[in-house]
Amino acid sequence: MAIGKWIGGFLGFINGGPLGALAGLVLGALFDAGLDRVNDTDNNGWSGNSSNAQGNGYHNNTSRYYNNNTANHHQQQQGERNSFLFSFLVLAAYIIRADGKVMHSEMETLRAFLRRNFGEVAVTQGDNIIRNIFDQQKQMGTMAFEQIIRDSCWQIAAHMNSSQCLQLLSFLVELTKADGRVDPSEVNALRNLAHWLGLDASVLESMFNLEKHDTQSAYKVLGISPNATNDEVKAAYRKMALQHHPDRVATLGEDIRLAAEKKFKEINEAKERIYKERGM
Repeated sequence: MAIGKWIGGFLGFINGGPLGALAGLVLGALFDAGLDRVNDTDNNGWSGNSSNAQGNGYHNNTSRYYNNNTANHHQQQQGERNSFLFSFLVLAAYIIRADGKVMHSEMETLRAFLRRNFGEVAVTQGDNIIRNIFDQQKQMGTMAFEQIIRDSCWQIAAHMNSSQCLQLLSFLVELTKADGRVDPSEVNALRNLAHWLGLDASVLESMFNLEKHDTQSAYKVLGISPNATNDEVKAAYRKMALQHHPDRVATLGEDIRLAAEKKFKEINEAKERIYKERGM
């Protein structure tokens, strides 16, 4: 497949809706019928002509059933990952263009981010895809593209669990922080994305305070006031631990799970700073 190995194969929920329309323009060959043959699979996990299976005996039917179930499970996971990665690039394009221009330094930051989180293969492929997205944005105009982003966020929220949406937003926050400065236009764009994804805006303050080591920032990570009771601290931590547990994004790939694990560790460290200060 021409698009490479980072995003490829079964595309998952981005086969339809606004993301599908954008992907059709940006990825082109990925939408060849051969890549989407899983969409012709019936609900029982049988592919192709099921009548052929009926005459081959119980053993063959059973073997084919398990083989198809395994293949379908793999395709489902591949679809989830591809949908997540393409969604990230679409939303990253929105963030990068938030101030109306694309700087060379911003593209270098994106490449470094892709390299650090996903490896070298993601750099070339991601760079090509996001440049195509920028081209589409120019052709559509700012208002039309923002509507596509809004509709895409609704599509994402309908197909990803809340932990996957949070990890997606977390990657976007990391991207804005990567060059050491955060433009107000980028913060506004992030607020828009959080809202369209159905997430509380307070999650952004939490994410921006990760990696800090003071107690005041720890309270912001947990989304609570320094005046919160011990019970409220514990409840806030339990909520965060449930939302950001790396197992909840494990189907998206080991690289994404490891990124979530790092974030989960930082949440635990914030909790420990508060516990230590309070003698809990």
